[in-house]
Amino acid sequence: MELTREQITEKRERLGLSKSAFGRESGLHVPTISQIENGRLIPYPGQMKKIVAAFSRLEKGQVR
Repeated sequence: MELTREQITEKRERLGLSKSAFGRESGLHVPTISQIENGRLIPYPGQMKKIVAAFSRLEKGQVR
């Protein structure tokens, strides 16, 4: 599953997560999340996989 940068930001904000909290959940660094959301970085497949997995867990109420 691929998400646009807008979808990533919208999902993170809808879940009430800061970039720092989402970083902990996804295993990505805050600057990486910020760059992805601002369009300065296109996520590598591995990064996208971590983002999608984190959203999947969080939407099911499972927190790390």
